[in-house]
Parts: sequence; C-alpha cells; structure tokens
Amino acid sequence: MSTVPRLAFSHVGFAVRSIEAMTDFYSRVLGFIVTDRGELDTPHGRLDLVFLSRDPREHHQVVLVSGRPSDDTFNHINQISFRVEDIAALRTMHDRIQGEAVTEISPVSHGNALSVYFRDPEGNRIELFMDTPWYVDQPLRVPMDMSLSDDALMRWAEANARGLAGFRPVEEWRSELATRM
Repeated sequence: MSTVPRLAFSHVGFAVRSIEAMTDFYSRVLGFIVTDRGELDTPHGRLDLVFLSRDPREHHQVVLVSGRPSDDTFNHINQISFRVEDIAALRTMHDRIQGEAVTEISPVSHGNALSVYFRDPEGNRIELFMDTPWYVDQPLRVPMDMSLSDDALMRWAEANARGLAGFRPVEEWRSELATRM
C-alpha cells in the first residue's frame, strides 16, 4: 500500500468576468498585492491572469483568470476563506466591506471560529474568520451580532460554544486529530 505524500494548501485560482474590477476589489478591499500579471495561451484560448498575495513567502495566494462566461448562472466555488488574527481584525474587515459592491453579509459563529461571510462583486462567497480557542462539533452556524463590543462578542461566543455538542479546548481536539493522521 502506498502512502500519500504530505500536501499543504498553497493557493486558489478562479475565473472572473471582469479581471480589472476583481483585481481592484481584492487589492483595495482585501489588501492583496499584485505580484505578477500577464497573458497565457491555453487550449481554451488566450487568458489574462493576475497573481495576488499578502505573504512575501508566497508568489501568489489568489490567481484571477479571465474567461468566466457572462451567462454562467451557477457559481462552482462554495467559498474562499481568509484567516485573520483576532476579533479586532475581523471587525476591521467587516467594516471595510460595508458600502462595497458585496452582498449577503452574514456574521456567524461556528463555535471554533467567528466568521463574516459575503459575496464578492462577482458572487463568489468569501469567508473572513478568526479561530477561537474552542472546538465544537460541525457543521454549525449561529448568527452573530457585530454591534457588540469585542469583549462582549467574545464572552457571547464562549458562552454559546460551551452549550454546544463536542465543546472542548481546540488543542485537545487537535491532539486527537494528529493521532488519527
């Protein structure tokens, strides 16, 4: 029996309708830097690509590729998720998307994370999230009130998580998972 080599997630690429509008959104609103851009001949025709990153160790974390059909009625991407370091950063990003060409803004708690979901200008679902120090059984989605102060929001999140199935410190869950892996 062969062993699957260790894999580490690196980046995501997806087709867009307006490469300039999406480059603007991902750069201006989400803070990505354009690291490269250009055209590439492919079996499906000539495509424009824009490479974006927020990590100097990664040439790109997101690749925008022209060619998404304008009549595409179904989005095949379930979500693209970006981790932030704390509740202050999550709140900053929640505030940044207000007034942008985004839809379906939805702050929620997953117990193990606090998240803000929204649809980018082309309808791709984006999740901005911060980890919590707890684990609870998934899936779980509880609406969250971003009008609470940071301290009040964290107190609410912990009290909510403590009442959910599987609640325990995330390090305990990670240790169990590491053993399984």
